Amino acid sequence: MPQRLLLCDDEVHIVRVAQFKLSKAGYEVQGALDGLQAWKAIQAQPPDLVVTDLQMPGLTGFELIDRMRAQPATAKTPVVLLTAKGYELQHEDIQSKYGDVTVLPKPFSPKALLDLVKEKLQKSQEAQSALAGAAK
Repeated sequence: MPQRLLLCDDEVHIVRVAQFKLSKAGYEVQGALDGLQAWKAIQAQPPDLVVTDLQMPGLTGFELIDRMRAQPATAKTPVVLLTAKGYELQHEDIQSKYGDVTVLPKPFSPKALLDLVKEKLQKSQEAQSALAGAAK
């Protein structure tokens, strides 16, 4: 069963290009064009990873992450935060507040996004395996 990703950005071309690249790599990718659509999709079926834009209508990327972190099913879900303000943000502050969040500045290459998604999912699986092993 392929890993599920939710990709949320209000720029349709970014969603289409990223969705194409990630789908070709074998991921099941659902798209959303605003934060509220993304939140509804997350509630319906929590993804393995979320890629979200920071500045969106409905809910911002930070508001979406706040809601995710408040729910047990998505409290530890890794997030890639896309933003044109990537160089203005304090990455350490974001990680200390939101946990597993990595900022990817726009513009970005689809390959860079794919590599980051692979890396984050691998780390997430390793952490889950370690927790399961410790519980035994």
